[in-house]
Amino acid sequence: MGFNVTCSPGKDATAGLVMVTPELPTLILYLDPVNLAIQLPAFPDGAQVLTRFCRELSREAARVADAIDGGER
Repeated sequence: MGFNVTCSPGKDATAGLVMVTPELPTLILYLDPVNLAIQLPAFPDGAQVLTRFCRELSREAARVADAIDGGER
C-alpha cells in the first residue's frame, strides 16, 4: 500500500508500541488528532523489513531532532 501525507504533530502527539496480539507488534503514531498504525508486512521476511524500517526511522528521527535543537539533550 502506498500513499503520501504531510502533517504536523499536535501538542499532545506521541508514539508508542501496541501489541495487537502477542505476535503482532504495531508502531502507533498518535499525531493529535490523527493516528497512524504501522504493522508487520504480510509477506515473507516482513518482520525483517519492519525491523529495518523502525531502526532507520529511529536514526533519522534523531537526526531531525538534532537539526532542530542543535544536538542538545
